Amino acid sequence: MRIQYYLWGLCTLLAVALHAQLTIVVTALPDNTPLGSTIYIAGNFNNWNPSSPAHILVPNAQGHHSITLNVGPGQLQFKFTRGSWATVEGTATGGFLPNRTYNYAGGQQTLTLTIAGWEGMSGSNSTAAPNVQIMSYNFPMPQLNRTRRIWVYLPPDYQSSGKRYPVLYMHDGQNLFDQSTSFAGEWRVDESLNALFQAGDPGIIVVGIDNGGANRINEYSPWVNPQYGGGQGDEYLEFIVQTLKPHIDSVYRTRPEREYTGLMGSSMGGLISHFGGVEYQQVFSKVGVFSPSYWFSSQCFSHTSQTGKQADMRFYLLAGQLESNGSVVAQVNAMYDTLQQVGFGAEELRKVFHSDGQHSEWYWAREFPAAYQWLFAGFTATSTLDASRSKSFRFSIFPNPADSVLHVSSSGEASCAHVALYHISGWLASPLRRVCHGDIVDISGLPQGAYVCVWLDGQEIAGVQRVMIR
Repeated sequence: MRIQYYLWGLCTLLAVALHAQLTIVVTALPDNTPLGSTIYIAGNFNNWNPSSPAHILVPNAQGHHSITLNVGPGQLQFKFTRGSWATVEGTATGGFLPNRTYNYAGGQQTLTLTIAGWEGMSGSNSTAAPNVQIMSYNFPMPQLNRTRRIWVYLPPDYQSSGKRYPVLYMHDGQNLFDQSTSFAGEWRVDESLNALFQAGDPGIIVVGIDNGGANRINEYSPWVNPQYGGGQGDEYLEFIVQTLKPHIDSVYRTRPEREYTGLMGSSMGGLISHFGGVEYQQVFSKVGVFSPSYWFSSQCFSHTSQTGKQADMRFYLLAGQLESNGSVVAQVNAMYDTLQQVGFGAEELRKVFHSDGQHSEWYWAREFPAAYQWLFAGFTATSTLDASRSKSFRFSIFPNPADSVLHVSSSGEASCAHVALYHISGWLASPLRRVCHGDIVDISGLPQGAYVCVWLDGQEIAGVQRVMIR
C-alpha cells in the first residue's frame, strides 16, 4: 500500500510538471521586420542564447508567433531576437529596451505580447561615431546574476598608435554616444572627445555601462530608500571592479593604474560614482559627479566621513541652479564641505554651478568636456609597454589550443610572475596566482572556449595572451 501511495504521488507530481507550461504569443511584429525573419526568445531559462533552435517562435496563419516553455515558477527575464544580439528587439524608435520580466506562478498560463521595434532600426539613425563599438550585448554581471550591454569608445589613433590610455567608466551607457538608444537625449561623449583629440588631447578610452532599466535605482545606490528602493550598489561596483575592469584591461591597451582610472555619472549615476570613488580609492582616482542624487540617502555623507581620504583624488561636482529649486546645489555644497573635512584639499575638489543648469542630458553633454579635461589634466596616453621591462619580462603559456593543462615558459630574466585567466566574456576563470618557468596549470575543469591570459609585473599589466581551451 505504501508503494502504491508513492507511485500515485510521483505520477501526480509528473502530471503537474507536464502541465507547468507558459505559452508566449507575439501578436504583432514591427512593420520594418525583414521578410522571412525567424523570431527567437532568449532569457535566463536558456542561458541567454539569442539563437537557440529550441527557442524559435512558431508562426501561424494569423501572423502570430508563439512558443511554449517548460519552466519552473519564478521571475523570468527575456528578450526577443532575430537570431543574434545585434538584432535584438528595441523600442518603436529603435532604441534600447531593458529585459522583459514576468513572474510566472506555475501551471498553464498564456502571455500575450507585441514587439514594438528592433534596436538600431528606425527613422532615428545612429549618431554614434565610428570609433564607438559595442563590446558585448550581453556581458555577464555575476555579482547580480544579470547581463548588460557594454559600449567602448576608443581614441581616434587607437588602431595605429600602439599607446596605452587612461580609462573612464560611465553609467547610463544608452545615453552617452547614440541618440537612437537614448531615452532622454545623448551626452555626445564621442563627438566631444573626438573634437578634443583633434585639438591636441592625447585621448582616453571610455567604457559605457547600460543601466538596468527597472533595476537602475537598485543598482545605483548601496543604500535603501524606503520609497524608491536601492541597495544593490555594492554588488554593482563589485561588478565594475572585479569583473568588468579586469576584462577591459586584458582586452584593450589601458593604463590600469588608479591614477589613470575614473568614474562618471549623473543623477543616480552621480550618486553611485561618488560612492564608488570613496569606497574604491585604491582603484579610482577621478570622479565626475553630475547633478547627484545625494537626497536619496543621508548615508552618502556619513559613508564619506567614515571612510575619509585614503589617497589623492579628484572630485568634479556639477549642479544647475534650476534643479529642484536649488536643492541639488545645496546638497553639492554640503558634500564639498564634507570632502574637505575628511582631508581632501582644494586642488582635489572642484564644484561648478550654472544659473541655466537643469537636470537634463543637454546640460551634462555641454559640461562633459570641461569636467573631463579637469579630471584628467596632466595624465596622458603612453607607449604600450616599457621597453626595458619587456626585455626582462617574457612569459607565455603553451600549448595553444590546450586540452587539460597549460605549461608556463619564461624566456626573460624573470623566472616567476603572476597570472590570471579570464573567459573572453569577462568572468574570472582562474584567479591571480604566482607561477614560475616550468609550472603546469590545470585547466581540466574549464569549459571550452576563448580565454585571455593576463600577466602582471608588480601592479602593472606586462602582457596579454589569448588561448583556446578545447
